[in-house]
Amino acid sequence: QVQLVESGGGLVQPGGSLRLSCVASGSILSIYNMGWYRQVPGKQRELVADITNSGRTSYADSVKDRFTISRDNAKNTVYLQMNRLKPEDTAVYSCYAQYITTPVAWGQGTQVTVSS
Repeated sequence: QVQLVESGGGLVQPGGSLRLSCVASGSILSIYNMGWYRQVPGKQRELVADITNSGRTSYADSVKDRFTISRDNAKNTVYLQMNRLKPEDTAVYSCYAQYITTPVAWGQGTQVTVSS
């Protein structure tokens, strides 16, 4: 059974950058498709980015060209590099693991706040 723990959130000014990390334990990360969601209270959860076990990536239009998802299977870690952050990027960011099309694990989430 895989467990996921996120880190790297915090407070950043508009235009700044943050890198989120999601460390997996209890299983081999390389077999899973991985991704990041974000949630704002009162709004629908949004899929931000995902990466397949072969490295293919996709992004929400709202973050394309600003965010980059990557994975290091040797470190059992998935990253979300967030550049040129905007106040509307403020949310709780959670990573997930998916085996083929079945979600198998979620992290607890990390808060990202973009404010001056």
